[in-house]
Amino acid sequence: MNVPTSVGIGLPIGDPAALLTWARRADAGPFSTVGLLDRLVFDNPEPLVALAVLAGATTRVRVQTEVLLAPLRDTALLAKQAATLDRMTDGRLVLGLGIGGREDDHRVAGTDPRTRGRRLDEQMALMCRLWHGESYGDGIGPVGPVPARIGGPEVLFGGFKPAALERVARWGSGFLAAAPPSWAGGLFDTVRGFWKEYGRDGAPRLVAQVNVALGPQQVIDDARARMHAYYAFTGMADRMVDGLLTTPAEIRAALTAFADLGADEVMLYCYGLDPDQVDRLSDLL
Repeated sequence: MNVPTSVGIGLPIGDPAALLTWARRADAGPFSTVGLLDRLVFDNPEPLVALAVLAGATTRVRVQTEVLLAPLRDTALLAKQAATLDRMTDGRLVLGLGIGGREDDHRVAGTDPRTRGRRLDEQMALMCRLWHGESYGDGIGPVGPVPARIGGPEVLFGGFKPAALERVARWGSGFLAAAPPSWAGGLFDTVRGFWKEYGRDGAPRLVAQVNVALGPQQVIDDARARMHAYYAFTGMADRMVDGLLTTPAEIRAALTAFADLGADEVMLYCYGLDPDQVDRLSDLL
């Protein structure tokens, strides 16, 4: 079976206290990364806080936000938090960023969803300066600490629209594709095109995400219910749940398809709470 060089685990958000078990099992297994999604108006753990705890309980796996809704946050503080976590994990932080699609998240944060893309670009300009050790500006000095990685943590951008895909080439290291292989291929090609247009060296890192549940029927039912609740705001929850992969054959086929598209890593995102899924998924690799 042709598979990507790296396979990670997207952690369930329903029970924050259980995440240590998930992360430790992933760290002991074949997985490259553990990831956490971000929402404000939802019953999920704050990802940077949670990943800091998980980083301290692991030694090898990368810790990744997928995706952190940067426009909801103060820019200088976010830069400091990310630099701190990157420094303390010796570069294991992967900062996946996006703009957020829920109006209630922006209302609670006091941000304008109509300008969220522009705000993210402005945030990136400032964070990149701060991560390089430059002054904040207006007579204000640098905001440390210096990250472990020169220039800041690895930054991936999620999204589907051209502006989001172009942002990968402008500011990022790579792209997070929360889309099936039939759709992801076109997104990958567009990202590669922008990368070449901007004269970037090498190639963008391409990370795919697929929703999975593996185990007895109660595990699958639990995952479907939690996934439906998470996507209810889209009005397409049933369609999203229909895309959940629940058999070894389906998951292996997705891994092969993403590898054929050139994905560097695939995140197997779990919504069901049973941590034994980590072991079941590791057996597929």
